[in-house]
Amino acid sequence: MDTISVYLVDMEVIIRLAIAMVLGLVLGMERELKRKPAGLKTSLVITLASCLLTIVSNHSAYEFPKVSGIVMDPMRLAAQIVTGVGFLGAGVILKRNHDMISGLTTAAMVWVASAIGIAVGAGFIGEAIIAVVFLFISIKLIPAIIWRIGPKSLHQKEMLIELVVERSTNMTGIIKELQERNIMIKNVRVKDLQAEETYQLDIQARVNDKTYATDVYMDSKKMSNVISAKVESF
Repeated sequence: MDTISVYLVDMEVIIRLAIAMVLGLVLGMERELKRKPAGLKTSLVITLASCLLTIVSNHSAYEFPKVSGIVMDPMRLAAQIVTGVGFLGAGVILKRNHDMISGLTTAAMVWVASAIGIAVGAGFIGEAIIAVVFLFISIKLIPAIIWRIGPKSLHQKEMLIELVVERSTNMTGIIKELQERNIMIKNVRVKDLQAEETYQLDIQARVNDKTYATDVYMDSKKMSNVISAKVESF
């Protein structure tokens, strides 16, 4: 009990937990500002819990064997953190319409939050801080530089266009008309709407990042034989 009591008031442990909390706050703020599902609170909890479990794992391995004589792996408990966080990461990855995947960066940030917590808990505080700095350089500064000097494809965004058209419609003509409006077609899916005697065109496209979904919607509605339109920008 004396050993446990010492750990409960150990200032080094408190400092590590505080540092983990601050770094988790920094990581979570970036996701929170972008309105992502795993934001401020999630990163805080993951970083703090990872740090605490690592501290408990290390202290248990190095101190309790002195009393019990049982040899323990100092990172065995901490190793399970990565497995547990994997389930959280999978929960923020979403599959949208037409096989479009989102949430991969957020899932990676969840994993990084656990890694930062483990590093701080193991005593690698300086390394954890440097890792956070490098992380923000990687996700903020480098993409901004590449966006400015990179190819035109980096200045484009995904757009999903769903059109309901009459059976007599020349669908190839609609595709060409969209292309004339500087909409790059990536994939086209056509299906019957039996109840209404119509076709539905699901078009996955890329457009200039300054193009508004509302403009594409209004242009689509003006096309001949188009009954209804739905446009979603990513």
